[in-house]
Parts: sequence; C-alpha cells; structure tokens
Amino acid sequence: MLASMVKDHNLRQAKRKQEQEVRRKEAIEASNELTQALVDHLNVGVAQAYLNQKRLDVEAKQLHVGATNFAKQTQQWLQLIDNFSSALKELGDVENWARSIECDMQIIQQSLELAYKASRATQGTQNATTAVGTTEANNTT
Repeated sequence: MLASMVKDHNLRQAKRKQEQEVRRKEAIEASNELTQALVDHLNVGVAQAYLNQKRLDVEAKQLHVGATNFAKQTQQWLQLIDNFSSALKELGDVENWARSIECDMQIIQQSLELAYKASRATQGTQNATTAVGTTEANNTT
C-alpha cells in the first residue's frame, strides 16, 4: 500500500509537472503574443509619427523654397523700384535743366530784342541825320 501511495503520489506529481509545463508554455506564448500586440500597437503610433514627420519635412522644404523664391522676387521688385526712382530723379533733373535753359534762352531773346531795337533806333537816328544832311546839301547846291 505504501508503494502504491508513493506511486500515485509520483504519478500525480508528474502529472502536475506536466500541467505546469503546459501552463508555463501557454503563459510564455500568451506573454509573447501580448508583447507582440503591444509592440504592434506602439509601432502604429511610431509609424504614424514617422509619416507625419516626413510630411512636415517635405512641407518645411517647400516652405523654405517658397520663402527663398519670395525673397528673390522681393529683391527684384526692390531693384525695379530703385531703378524707377532713379529714372524719376533723372527726369526731374532733366526737367530742371530744361527750365534753366528755357530761362536762359528767354533772357538771351530779350537781350537780342533790346539790342535789335537799340540798333534800329540808332540806325533811324543816323538815317535821319544823314537825310537831314543830304537835304541840307541838296538845298545849298
């Protein structure tokens, strides 16, 4: 009887060890599945964050290119405005120069008119004197 009890005890113990081994394997598989599920769940978030980061990088590069192009275009506009401003200043200088020349020409015209009138008056008096002298000479003869 003792031998049969020891035998039963050993059988039950072997059976329990076998069950524990099965449960240990199931627990390991379950923990592996849980770990894999957690990693997959985290990877989804990480993958989404990675895709968002890539999209942000692309948009940042596009924004940088756009800002660079805008800066170049603004520089060109500023250059055009500067050139236009210089041209307007030159036109103002030309207009001022033209007014100055016009004023000088009017002074010259007035001077010439006065000189012409004076010479005509002088010639008129000389002609009158000559005519008087000629008339007197004709009268004396």
